[in-house]
Amino acid sequence: MPLNDLDRRIIQALAEDARRSYADIGSEVGLSAPAVKRRVDRLRARGAITGFTVRVDPAALGWQTEGFIELYCRRNTSPETIHRGLSRHPEVVSASTVTGDADAIAQVFAADMRHFEQVLERIAGEAYVERTRSVLVLSRLLRRHGS
Repeated sequence: MPLNDLDRRIIQALAEDARRSYADIGSEVGLSAPAVKRRVDRLRARGAITGFTVRVDPAALGWQTEGFIELYCRRNTSPETIHRGLSRHPEVVSASTVTGDADAIAQVFAADMRHFEQVLERIAGEAYVERTRSVLVLSRLLRRHGS
């Protein structure tokens, strides 16, 4: 069942700040706090909202070196296997399967070049990884959606 405009507005408010109160969100979308809570509960039950989290600026951890690692995996490696493997590395902030020669790409933040190299070596050492290719970010030109 597709989301209606009110549900999308509630989700957007939570995406901007998951700590906002239901009363605050309600005043923004024109509902009472209990009505917002009921909608959030329904959205969670339907799987539209899968959880609440905190976004940490990698720079706050001292991780200012950013790069991308392309993963070339052994035959028949499932996306779930790649997800499980990459989720063990806290420096990996996002990962996706991709089209083209690589099977997946991971965005990585590290403290410095040596730290990035260590992360690269750990990922390359995963049993399902055949080889990797990496690039480092020199300058961010555009970033949207709070990422």
